[in-house]
Amino acid sequence: MKIAVWHNLPSGGGKRSLYHHVRGLLEKGHTVESWCPPTADQTYLPLNELVTEHIVPFDWEPKSAKTSFGRLMSSYYNITDKIKAMDAHCMQCAEEINNKDFDIIFVNPCTFFRVTSIAQYIKIPKVNYIAEPYRWLYEAMPNPPWAALPLPEKTQWSPRYVKAFLHDLVKTQGLRVQVREEWQNAKAFDMILVNSYFSRESVLRAYGLEAKVCYLGIDTEQFHPLNIMREKFIVGLGGIYSGKGIERAVYAIGTIEKSIRPDLIWIGNFSHEEYRKTVEGLALSLGVNLSFKVRISDEEIVAFLNRATAMIYTPLLEPFGFAPLEANACGTPVVAIAEGGVRETIKDGINGFLINGNEPLEMGKAISTLLKDEELAYRMGKQARNYVLEKWTWNSAIDRLEESFFNLTKEAKIKQSIFTCI
Repeated sequence: MKIAVWHNLPSGGGKRSLYHHVRGLLEKGHTVESWCPPTADQTYLPLNELVTEHIVPFDWEPKSAKTSFGRLMSSYYNITDKIKAMDAHCMQCAEEINNKDFDIIFVNPCTFFRVTSIAQYIKIPKVNYIAEPYRWLYEAMPNPPWAALPLPEKTQWSPRYVKAFLHDLVKTQGLRVQVREEWQNAKAFDMILVNSYFSRESVLRAYGLEAKVCYLGIDTEQFHPLNIMREKFIVGLGGIYSGKGIERAVYAIGTIEKSIRPDLIWIGNFSHEEYRKTVEGLALSLGVNLSFKVRISDEEIVAFLNRATAMIYTPLLEPFGFAPLEANACGTPVVAIAEGGVRETIKDGINGFLINGNEPLEMGKAISTLLKDEELAYRMGKQARNYVLEKWTWNSAIDRLEESFFNLTKEAKIKQSIFTCI
């Protein structure tokens, strides 16, 4: 099968899943070629190490507003101009792809819009792998974008409030345009694949569209037990920003009695400095010894996962989450808040503990249990490794993806033959 790929991914889990999908498809004997804009991360797991990747221009940059009206409309035009630029990029990619004899296009997310317009212009069967909709448009993170401005203390007709009201009105209209475009773009695909049942429900809520669960996998050769001594610290893994809920982990560690309270080491591929400073201040106030490791090597990550007593997992509604299974693959149990996709990967009492709700005290108790009972931690870690080998390898994940591709192309051929007969 000849497969075209499109993406605009930053470093992180989405790029990792695409890299392993492409590598696995190549190992299966398929031909793969990729397209992306220059805004896609070319340094983290670069696809050009595996396949030919075409970097197609994406001509957009924020405009500087010189007039009062321009400043008022800037938030709206920043969205609409970016949509137009991405649409032009997608048209060029589609033209190049349509001129080759590909069997299917495998579209991955866009860091700006999640779902772009490329399917509107592609003539072959179209698959979109959606890790999650653009959450900031549909969820309160931390405030819903559709909520009205707070009422002023005095009058709503003060010049300051009227100005803020107009700016908010224009910004909200821009977001409504983005919602409309993403919804129309999503509908243009023949198949939507997602990484968990939680993500399937998120797509249904956001776009009103059906999706099929196609679970991801873990590189069990890269993430493996090193058979080294465990140490009294807890590890967290994920970008250092509010969506990973690092403060939740700090509160949980802070509930553990001081005589056995472990250090918390958090590994991230990027860091939002203002959030990082806030979390560091919280840790200091609670007596938690917190340290961050940013952009360290894969070998160092594996070593930390092998040395830690456990992983703590606290993101807000993470759709899937590689980190818990990567820890499990290293023989490390996980203590996680039972929300999002982690409920589909962590089995309470088998490869970790699931805590019902954001309960720092309950998380602290679970971590304390593993700290005090080394035999339990060892047994659970061994079960975790076996569980990942049984259910979460990339070989299994590629089989699921390949089956979805074959089913879609088969359906397309049947529809085409029916149309030809008519």
